[in-house]
Amino acid sequence: MRGRGILGAIVIIWLAIGVFATWQRGYFSNSEANCAAAGSIALTVVAGPLNYAGVNPTVASCNLPKPSQ
Repeated sequence: MRGRGILGAIVIIWLAIGVFATWQRGYFSNSEANCAAAGSIALTVVAGPLNYAGVNPTVASCNLPKPSQ
């Protein structure tokens, strides 16, 4: 039971570091709102502390399916 609490705390801290790295890179202040920008933000948050080890996850292009007619 105690192991789940510690694991949960580690996950929260990991994601918080990812959000901080995203903020430092200026992704939240970017006025572009597209799929690639959202993907880059999500990848940076999930990468967490790896951002400070040189990992720079980005999404170059994003192809979403078009709605049917």
